[in-house]
Amino acid sequence: MAVTHSSPADPAESPRADIVLPCLDEAEALPRVLARVPDGWRAIVVDNGSTDGSADIARSLGATVVHEPRRGFGSACHAGLLASDAEYVCFCDCDGSLDPALLPGFVRRIAEGESDLLLGRRRPTTRGAWPLHARLGNIALSGMLRRRTGLRLTDLGPMRAVRREALLALDLTDRRSGYPLQMVVRASDAGLRVAETDVPYHPRTGRSKVTGTWRGTWHAVRDMRAVLRRPPTAPRGVGAEAAR
Repeated sequence: MAVTHSSPADPAESPRADIVLPCLDEAEALPRVLARVPDGWRAIVVDNGSTDGSADIARSLGATVVHEPRRGFGSACHAGLLASDAEYVCFCDCDGSLDPALLPGFVRRIAEGESDLLLGRRRPTTRGAWPLHARLGNIALSGMLRRRTGLRLTDLGPMRAVRREALLALDLTDRRSGYPLQMVVRASDAGLRVAETDVPYHPRTGRSKVTGTWRGTWHAVRDMRAVLRRPPTAPRGVGAEAAR
């Protein structure tokens, strides 16, 4: 597993990609997040029931807006994946904690054959950027993932990039907090190469809907533990060779 540091890359040197941005009441963060989307890339903001005008703001700033009425992080991510038509698809939180401008570097490394699924390993920029309960939950899940798959990942963060067809072939079914973990587990089962790279992690704008509280973190961990207990599923003909 490769572990490196990620820095902004020239999008002109990377293949085109769509960025899926799951969104639930992120009106305050959206302008800054969308301003960081690489030139020529498409931002797909998946509105998951916002009541603060997030969808209108995203649309006014040039994003493609998809409405997903079924609540759940996985529901929003998967709706964005289905709306994408690019060869590569990226995922990024919509709360200002992560920088979409880093994603061309992710995609370039996949295009060059370095990995098949590249995850952003969060490195907090301030003490309060990553609450202790969320960090502890992540550590526990990383250990369980290692026992299940052998992958020695240290973070299961939401910033990631992959070839769209390879991801669709994994046939992800989780529509809650387990979606990001199921992506990694099924990618590993399919023989895809999974790697991580350091990314700066900033304090989010507004309150977290998932890991902002101990209760939210527990529900996320519960969803992800359920993913790890499921037996391996044979993907639809995708392995390391098919993904390239």
